[in-house]
Amino acid sequence: MRQRDTQLLIVYNAESGIITALLHALHKQFKPKTYPCSLCALTYGWVSMRSRWRKFLATLPVEPVFHHSDDFAEAYPKVDVALPAILIRPAGEQPTVLITAAQLDAMSGIEELISEVERRVVRAFASA
Repeated sequence: MRQRDTQLLIVYNAESGIITALLHALHKQFKPKTYPCSLCALTYGWVSMRSRWRKFLATLPVEPVFHHSDDFAEAYPKVDVALPAILIRPAGEQPTVLITAAQLDAMSGIEELISEVERRVVRAFASA
């Protein structure tokens, strides 16, 4: 059962918009080493979310909420965090970082990301 009062904020280091998404898809495909969003590279293929990531998120006890850099800054103007990042936000509280940009940058693949998210979400609920 999901605890809808807690959100997993998945924040990409990319701005929102269709044209921006197309440019990011091309950048990721043709110059992956210079692509600025390791979270996008881990969780998205050419144009859509990897099914393994989508299925994993559906199993979590928290609600995943997706943000791009621009809408995250608008929603949380007082949260200053290097992007990309994954944060956790219990109801009525400010978000706290679960996985940093540096940690995401160091990950080698989707399975490592899934393992870390799962471990850290479980730990966050154990300490609550």
